Amino acid sequence: MAHDQRRRIPRTDVLLAELSAFVPTHGAPAVKYAIQQAAEQARCGEISPDEVAAVAGAQLRARAEDATSLQPLLNATGVVLHTNIGRAPLSAAAKEALLSAAGYCDVEYDLEQGTRARRGRATLAALRAAVPSASGALAVNNGAAALVLATSALAVARQRPEIIVSRGEMVEIGDGFRLHELIGSTGARVIEVGTTNRTHPRDYEEALSPQTGLVLKVHPSNFRVEGFTAGVEIADLAALLRRAEQEGRVPAPVPLLADIGSGLLGPDALLPQEPDATTTLEAGADIVTASGDKLLGGPQAGIVLGRADLVDVMARHPLARAVRVDKLTLAALEATLRGPLTPTHRALHHDLDELRARTAAVAEALDAQMVPTCAAIGGGGAPGVDLPSVAVALPAALAPRLRTGTPGVISRVEGGRCLLDLRCIPASADAQLIAAVQAARTEA
Repeated sequence: MAHDQRRRIPRTDVLLAELSAFVPTHGAPAVKYAIQQAAEQARCGEISPDEVAAVAGAQLRARAEDATSLQPLLNATGVVLHTNIGRAPLSAAAKEALLSAAGYCDVEYDLEQGTRARRGRATLAALRAAVPSASGALAVNNGAAALVLATSALAVARQRPEIIVSRGEMVEIGDGFRLHELIGSTGARVIEVGTTNRTHPRDYEEALSPQTGLVLKVHPSNFRVEGFTAGVEIADLAALLRRAEQEGRVPAPVPLLADIGSGLLGPDALLPQEPDATTTLEAGADIVTASGDKLLGGPQAGIVLGRADLVDVMARHPLARAVRVDKLTLAALEATLRGPLTPTHRALHHDLDELRARTAAVAEALDAQMVPTCAAIGGGGAPGVDLPSVAVALPAALAPRLRTGTPGVISRVEGGRCLLDLRCIPASADAQLIAAVQAARTEA
């Protein structure tokens, strides 16, 4: 025991004093934790007692350089909105907006009057400007929150808890969340009408009652039913509801809510089957809900657009406080709406000839082959829509090494090959991609 090296490990208070320069930036608990980790390494014989201070200091410096454990990645999968790696990448304008809003800002403060103002008023104005068909707008923390808030405020709170929805639209969203369970969590009752493949106007007519709070139309954005199918269009549903109100069969109003999912605000010729907020409202929907981090190309958010009186009811419901967005989301969303084309839009509409030229240059630099492939939209949007694309083909064994490199490169392994689709990678990062592949080859 007289020669036990563990006795030479300096006391924690001595090491805290030696590493006190890190306290202002890291805080005393973090510095103490780094010391404890290094001391444990010394007790296990991994380092000498004399190295504890140096190892703890190195850990603290590394943490200062890496402010977050989230790793930046290059998306070479060809999936534009890849949920597992963050869906829509923010535009440069949105990133700048995040920095501007990171400190004190007038998120709900009127600078002229010196009084409290409506939270996120400029962002809501930008939403209304982007969709003139909507007289009201609201932003919450995701699409599911928008639907739960609408159900709570427009149906349950008015003691009309029945939500009518087609059985063919009873979707399951990411991570096992199911539509009927989500709605049921508010105290509402889902009234399923029609069948899996066919729903008719009479199905909705027969389900209407004095307990009907909402009629919900859900875009099945992550699957597609083909063959012997039938559905009811928004315009027909709106006419059906107004007729039922006029005839006194339901107490007015029964709002028609359309969950369009992917956040397309206006028509896009590339996606003719994908519903957009403008067209849906013009067809007769009272409220549209959507996601901000899908086809809109912005931050995670739930977007509510539609009749101002109904949106105001939602905004005043107590649940609105629980699902409201923070100043960073408001800033990034406004910049997305007012700023230049987003990376998502550019990836979707990438010129194929330009993409071929870039891919050929990268393939040549890597002495690899360029092959035809198909990209996808992803993010639960436009199922079955393939985007013609090209990729650099490499041995499949490189895929795990690319994932764990710096930066990480997420590829697609298909047919025994590691495919790198440049569609979602900015041209300015091509050299970085080449270097990452060369480094992965060196590790082999």
